[in-house]
Amino acid sequence: MNPIQLRYFLHILLISVFFASASCVQGTLGKNNSDEYHNGMVVCAYPDAANVGLEILKKGGNAVDAAVAVQFALTVTHPQAGNIGGGGFMVYRSGKGEVNTLDFREKAPAAAGQDMYLDSAGNVIPGKSLSTHSASGVPGSVDGMFEAHRKYGRLKWSELVQPAIDLARNGFKITKRLAADLNWASKEIKKLNPGKNYLLKDTTWQEGDILVQEDLAKTLEQIRDKGRDGFYDGVVADEIVSEIQSGAGLITKQDLKNYHSVWRKALIGQYRGYKIITMPPPSSGGVALLQLLQSVEKYPLTRWGFNSDSTVQLCVEAERRVYADRSKYQGDPDFFKVPVDSLLRPKYNTMRMSSFTWDKATPSSDVLSGKISGYESDQTTHYSIVDRDGNAVSITTTLNGSFGSKIFVKGAGFLLNNEMDDFSSKPGVPNMFGLVGGKANSIQPNKRMLSSMTPTIVEKDGKLFMIVGTPGGATIITSVFQTIMNVIDFKQDMQQAVASKRFHHQWLPDVVNIEHNALDTTVRTRLEQKGYKIVEGGTIGRVDAILKTQWGYYEGGADPRGDDTKVGW
Repeated sequence: MNPIQLRYFLHILLISVFFASASCVQGTLGKNNSDEYHNGMVVCAYPDAANVGLEILKKGGNAVDAAVAVQFALTVTHPQAGNIGGGGFMVYRSGKGEVNTLDFREKAPAAAGQDMYLDSAGNVIPGKSLSTHSASGVPGSVDGMFEAHRKYGRLKWSELVQPAIDLARNGFKITKRLAADLNWASKEIKKLNPGKNYLLKDTTWQEGDILVQEDLAKTLEQIRDKGRDGFYDGVVADEIVSEIQSGAGLITKQDLKNYHSVWRKALIGQYRGYKIITMPPPSSGGVALLQLLQSVEKYPLTRWGFNSDSTVQLCVEAERRVYADRSKYQGDPDFFKVPVDSLLRPKYNTMRMSSFTWDKATPSSDVLSGKISGYESDQTTHYSIVDRDGNAVSITTTLNGSFGSKIFVKGAGFLLNNEMDDFSSKPGVPNMFGLVGGKANSIQPNKRMLSSMTPTIVEKDGKLFMIVGTPGGATIITSVFQTIMNVIDFKQDMQQAVASKRFHHQWLPDVVNIEHNALDTTVRTRLEQKGYKIVEGGTIGRVDAILKTQWGYYEGGADPRGDDTKVGW
């Protein structure tokens, strides 16, 4: 190359570098400007509820205030899972790093017993734990919100409940997805609710229809004015018990009065230098999540890549072993000694993975729960919120099945849960999500049923990094697990990590469930040749998450699988 050619080449190179740099900066700035929120953020399952939470933050409320408002707003706008008739879990981290968790999971009524869903021959009666008045546990959501607000809230309780009352009384425009869900459930709702007219319409529901719920508004007014007693005592409690008794259910006024949520010490783990803050039992999710992360941490996932055959095989084998442990060792810690420390010992999870071989799938029939020395033998919704002070809340709450038991409390206008199905009705018999349980999760009076809910907060270098969680029944744990890996190992931004295709294995049944096009043809063929049975089906999870970026702003991930919405300021 002569001098003139060299100068020309350098000139072109400099111009190219300049425009490439400008394009890069412009792209970064464009991304930041369109999704750059420094003062707070709400990500949840329905747009109207997300906007309620954002307005609370703008009024000076903190993350817990916004969470309370969102919970009640979702009761109105997301009847599939938002609720005052169910329960859930909250993981909290203050802007100064204080952590806490609140267990407002439902409890079995005092009259419940381990054989309550079995016939005279000892067989499970189909549907009794799903769509009858005896399917409901004592609800915990209202008490949970009341306790969270009492400990951490800033604004007045009435200010937080009023937006939900307005949505119920004035109505709100329903989305296309909600219209479809209402139409899907209408036949069963009508059958199970003679003499009631909740969520029903003479014609089919259409996108843009206005949904008004006057009885629910009146119930929320009782809660607004009387706090916890507006639900667990007085007129609403009478309506609950009257409804339960009409179907020979078990919940009594005393069960309602005796219900209290419980503050529990957060589970803390580490993954590649990140601190994982998650929910302890009776959530099985926290223990299982930390076990999964320990099981894969020593492997080079970043080099293997997102949903490569090696990545999927490793994760499936870890999931197989962790769900086997879940079946035997997890339950309500107030009734059953859950060996949390043993299950979260790195050497234990390394040992569990030692039987894994790259050559072929490990049949689930060959995988039992691990041996621990000295040890005796969903439709759900999630929301993530952060405020201007960095206080963060991760809450997963549920009715269990979509629309719960589909039975409404007459006069009160809200749905009862069918959480009793989350107990092990009979050892070895799967529940509605295909999860198999044992003695640890047997039905006992006043006991909390095991859950897969996995609300989680992640720190990096002592600072808030991520808030994450999802609905999805048995798939909750694996969806949170994969979302965390997507960010940390595969360097995806928050929206990418939430939207990325997922897969799931839960020990039994011995199949790998995948979303449509989650695996390319080559990866799927390689795994099937090793003996993995892969079943392509519907969506897995609906993750709602928030990331604190390296530039200091909040980046939301709202799952496109639902009506999930991210808003911030």
